[in-house]
Amino acid sequence: MDAASGTAPSKRRDARRNRDLLVDAARQAFAEQGIDAPLDVIARRAGVGNATLYRHFPSRAALVDAVFGDLLAATSAAGEHARSVEDPWEALTQYLEHVFTGLAADRGSNDLMTAQLPDSRALQAVHEHNRQTVDILLARGRDRGSIRPDLAPEDVLLALAALGRTVPALTEAADPDAWRRPLALLLDSFRASPGHSSLPAPALRPEQLGAVLHRLGPHRTAH
Repeated sequence: MDAASGTAPSKRRDARRNRDLLVDAARQAFAEQGIDAPLDVIARRAGVGNATLYRHFPSRAALVDAVFGDLLAATSAAGEHARSVEDPWEALTQYLEHVFTGLAADRGSNDLMTAQLPDSRALQAVHEHNRQTVDILLARGRDRGSIRPDLAPEDVLLALAALGRTVPALTEAADPDAWRRPLALLLDSFRASPGHSSLPAPALRPEQLGAVLHRLGPHRTAH
């Protein structure tokens, strides 16, 4: 092609435009239906064919990374900030409130907590960073005597995931901030207290927690 004709730059502009249209369409579809939203529906919303979608995003994981990249980065940044806060209880509370604010944003954001997309490097990195952050804050809290000594990261992550999956129903049926009350009650159960009985069984192993989260959702297999 003749570079002077502008044909190649025009194709690049069209490609960028199509990519932007796909990301916008996916963001809307994920918000409404969760990250299992059919890819062909996303392509139709964007006004392009399935081949164009797969040319830009060869997997659902790639599309999820493009749509939620900023949110995932912000979650990791919040975790880093929490690790720098002197009081571990304040750090844990602030961090989990930040996480739940994201979960309440829409169904797609909520799905990220339990989504199993091994090909999504960004999502897997955030899941691991989240676990490390919770582990660090719990250890500090146990050392300070503010968090119950028998609480494991898997206990916290399981409880958060279970509560997190109720957030869309809470926000739709009650109030956008309705999740704050059950989160406050859950956080209180993490506190060290003379009245706490010993937990009745061992904490889940990491691989067991992963299997549970997989079953919590999203509810259809992501392709």
